[in-house]
Amino acid sequence: MILGVEVFGWELFWALACGGVVGAVVNFSLNRYWTFRDKRVAYDSGLGGQILKFATTVAGSILLKYLGTYALEHYAGIDYKIGKLISDLFVSVLFNYTLQRFWVFRKQKP
Repeated sequence: MILGVEVFGWELFWALACGGVVGAVVNFSLNRYWTFRDKRVAYDSGLGGQILKFATTVAGSILLKYLGTYALEHYAGIDYKIGKLISDLFVSVLFNYTLQRFWVFRKQKP
């Protein structure tokens, strides 16, 4: 994000979106194969369903992070880099983790 804004001169939204997409690819792989993996219980959705749910989650996450960063910068006077960290913390814990754990990577009921 900082590279996009500071070096390439992108608008904050596009820098956040680009960073979000790159992070999403890494995040999906780590979560599917490591964080939420349980070899004893299968996932409720197949790979295609998980990708669709994950993409929906990422789109919502990018939007919430952008709105939070923008609001903190423009209304609270906080530097966008610090605002991004604050927004990331709240969105990642309250929105991303919850949806990924209980929707995207939900386990089949035994």
